[in-house]
Amino acid sequence: MSSHINQISERPVALVTGSTRGIGAAIALELAQNGFNLAINGRSPEEQVIPLINKIQSFGVKAIYIRADVSIGEDRNLILKELKEKFGRIDILVNNAGVAPEVRRDILEVTEESFDRVMAINLKGPFFLTQLIAKWMIELKKERGDIDPIIINISSISSYTSSPERAEYCISKAGVSMMTKLYAHRLSEYGIRVYEIRPGIILTDMTMPVKQKYDRLIAEGLTPIKRWGRPEDVAKAVVAIAKGYFPFSTGEVFNVDGGFHLRRL
Repeated sequence: MSSHINQISERPVALVTGSTRGIGAAIALELAQNGFNLAINGRSPEEQVIPLINKIQSFGVKAIYIRADVSIGEDRNLILKELKEKFGRIDILVNNAGVAPEVRRDILEVTEESFDRVMAINLKGPFFLTQLIAKWMIELKKERGDIDPIIINISSISSYTSSPERAEYCISKAGVSMMTKLYAHRLSEYGIRVYEIRPGIILTDMTMPVKQKYDRLIAEGLTPIKRWGRPEDVAKAVVAIAKGYFPFSTGEVFNVDGGFHLRRL
């Protein structure tokens, strides 16, 4: 789909996992508009991603699609291999891939199968992909002085907000929050900064089944900013971090939630 890519990219390169639609696609498009070459990742068939790749490339940057499931070790190795072959560098890793439970069940009824699936994609996958990419980032930092790698984890207000009918999702996102702290701590000696973005109620495929419920709650004042979040709201926060506007911060959490996190009386 993108055979004319130089081995070593002159532009900075961003990998956004789970970026074939929703928040991930919005992040990829916003990064493209700001001069980043893109590696799009997801599980969709390649032909479904061609319109997105074409739109990204319309901004004058290069894009590749790496079809891979982050929860599978072989697929994570494939992502690294493709990045090395097609771009020769990595500047930004955005761990965005995530799923909701296929069926919302009360915590007393959650199945092991559902728990394992959500944890594998939402937490295990990003944890070990970060481990893999971070080692390469360390190598790149040592080899060349023009790369300032950054890792951005997309978590959720569910990392600290109790939803007993989505227990496995909440636990996975709480894990992503701790993973951010751990990698921020460990990678700081190499000058690699790690951040967390916590989206709130964002209008995507994932939230469509509960749209009416949240329409009502938002109207009643659930969030100080009385509107749904948009994927572009999350994307703009990613770009601000990716462009290096927070050089003296690491392990920092950015709430993109309309003020939901405020405890109000």
